[in-house]
Amino acid sequence: MKAILALADGRIFEGKSFGASGEVTGEVVFNTAMSGYQEVLTDPSYKGQMVTMTYTQIGNTGINPEDIESRGLFLSGFIVKEYQDCYSNWRATMSLDAYLKENSVVGIQGLDTRALTRHLRDKGAQNGIISTVDLNHESLVAKAGAIPKMTGLDLASGVSCDKPYHWTEGVWDLETGYPDVDPITLKYKVVAYDFGIKFNILRCLVDAGCDVTVVPSDYPAEKVLEMNPDGIFLSNGPGDPEPLVAVQQEIRKLVGKKPIFGICLGHQLLGLALGGKTIKLPFGNHGSNLPVMDMSTRKVEITSQNHGFAVDLDTLGDAACLGHENLNDQTVEGIRHCELPIFSVQHHPEASPGPHDSQYLFGRFVEMMEKHKH
Repeated sequence: MKAILALADGRIFEGKSFGASGEVTGEVVFNTAMSGYQEVLTDPSYKGQMVTMTYTQIGNTGINPEDIESRGLFLSGFIVKEYQDCYSNWRATMSLDAYLKENSVVGIQGLDTRALTRHLRDKGAQNGIISTVDLNHESLVAKAGAIPKMTGLDLASGVSCDKPYHWTEGVWDLETGYPDVDPITLKYKVVAYDFGIKFNILRCLVDAGCDVTVVPSDYPAEKVLEMNPDGIFLSNGPGDPEPLVAVQQEIRKLVGKKPIFGICLGHQLLGLALGGKTIKLPFGNHGSNLPVMDMSTRKVEITSQNHGFAVDLDTLGDAACLGHENLNDQTVEGIRHCELPIFSVQHHPEASPGPHDSQYLFGRFVEMMEKHKH
């Protein structure tokens, strides 16, 4: 079946449909990872976006139930150069095409993803539409131009959990799979705010010795403090952090009360709560091969990233210092409070592209909690 991708600026890409059929809209971005498309698909941070994979062949390892990162698929569409229907992997249970159909995600293949990526790099991420039902170019461009821009959108509340829950599943083991860890063996009580949290973040916290309670994005700070945790975690998530004003207010109530660790959107929200501002990046950073420097050790780590916004360090004043720096575009990759046990990073230490370059960050959080444990 024929499918068309139309961008808001009038650029048209024709291809073939795979996955679900229909018509979807969203911000078109590109991801430079050469593997891990299943983790990309199940990352809630992609809500409201259509993801272009720059690697050419996608689908050849199928889909397996162990590598799912959230309760569902939240992205709007999936764009690839060449879909591989014949998959080969000892853990795979279904094809990518069947998985997209099952989750009502529209895909398009057979277009020139190199040209699309260069266009987005030069012109910036922009809104687009994929359709298998409307093949009129002018009509599609008009629809793409009418889509609300990502800036100003609160998408995190749409992917957060509805009520608090307890998490005790640990990291993957080749012999036993995901172990269910006895909470009695976990030393540190952590409350994790869910703005679109990935399962492996929770597993890494458990592996570091944390007994984790996950709470919704709008959970009151007073209730968190009543739980008397040893630390507070702010998760990743989609969209613009600035509209989440109520969340920022709750985070401010927690500053100085408990050690805080934030990742991705949680990092941006922490920066805003400390008085800073965020900026929209031209095309964002999405991939698993991006170099970052830890400014405290000067060590470089290869990281996984997925964000379209960044913290503006100059607006933070004396509230926080630069913790990590992106070596590709020199954007803020992490901050740390100059006096309080608070730090955050823009990248994803749980994703392990290095493969374990950034795992120390969970240990750093534990060290903070141990030092300030009452």
